[in-house]
Amino acid sequence: MADAATQDRHWHAKHCFARISARKARLIADLIRGRRCDDAVTVLRFTHNRAASLIDRVLQSAMANANNAEASMSRLFVAEARVDDGPIIKRFRPKDRGRAHPIQKRTSHIIVGVAERE
Repeated sequence: MADAATQDRHWHAKHCFARISARKARLIADLIRGRRCDDAVTVLRFTHNRAASLIDRVLQSAMANANNAEASMSRLFVAEARVDDGPIIKRFRPKDRGRAHPIQKRTSHIIVGVAERE
């Protein structure tokens, strides 16, 4: 059994079925991966992108999970920031002469994990 001192302290939060394409959100997730949490929050607050606000909320939730487990907030860093593809909501747009063009509304799953730096 692992000792409490040597046990890896890792917390995560996720936002499933976020209504943004994973390709757009991955650009912002790449900005914060590996940074200290307070630096990552600052980067997200000053990034003018819709994905930044979604990822910021997930990061705040992961930090709150760590705070509830009595982690040292000054030693937290973003250990994991990934965006996976979710299901595609399929719609059709009516066009001329009875045709229909498909519309794909993409969703994503945003996962952010924080850990204490040793």
